[in-house]
Amino acid sequence: MKSLSLSQPHAIVMVGVPGSGKSFFAEKFSETFNAPYASLEKITPFAKSITAANTVFDQHVDQLLKTRQSVVIEGVAASRTARDTFARKAKAANYEVLYVWVQTDPATAKSRALRKAKDSDTHALTSDQYDKAVRQFNAPTALEKPLVISGKHTYATQAKIVLKRLSAPRAEISGHTAAPVRGEEPRRRGNIVVR
Repeated sequence: MKSLSLSQPHAIVMVGVPGSGKSFFAEKFSETFNAPYASLEKITPFAKSITAANTVFDQHVDQLLKTRQSVVIEGVAASRTARDTFARKAKAANYEVLYVWVQTDPATAKSRALRKAKDSDTHALTSDQYDKAVRQFNAPTALEKPLVISGKHTYATQAKIVLKRLSAPRAEISGHTAAPVRGEEPRRRGNIVVR
């Protein structure tokens, strides 16, 4: 299994409305690069209340940030206030925060969210709850420098976009360009292969 070898550990924070494809990307990316993954959605079914789930999730994330290993986080990004609070905590632990904003058209996102609730053990959303979650969602600002990916693209395409952003600072330091010329052999940057 590959691992992310970055000059500074990153907290890759998933952003988007329910059903956009955040969990799909986060789980695959975590598996591909052996990165710890914290998901509030995965904890909620086992907690007595949403308050208890949030407490357990916060403690879990605090422990992950002690590892100095790049992590994938889902569940702290629905509002600007929550993202700000998390960013301060991550930066205090010497993490670079990368917001990955997964965007999907509203009809597809809603269909996925409601179907997912029926097909899994995760917290079931009604149509009204979904609509409320969308209304409460605060899109990231330009100051947060989100990386936007499509929730309808393949995982491979999404991962390439994220890896390109993650490898850009290393390329600047080493004097390499961020993307090789078409037809050129892939280059290794630490444990990241850039094609």
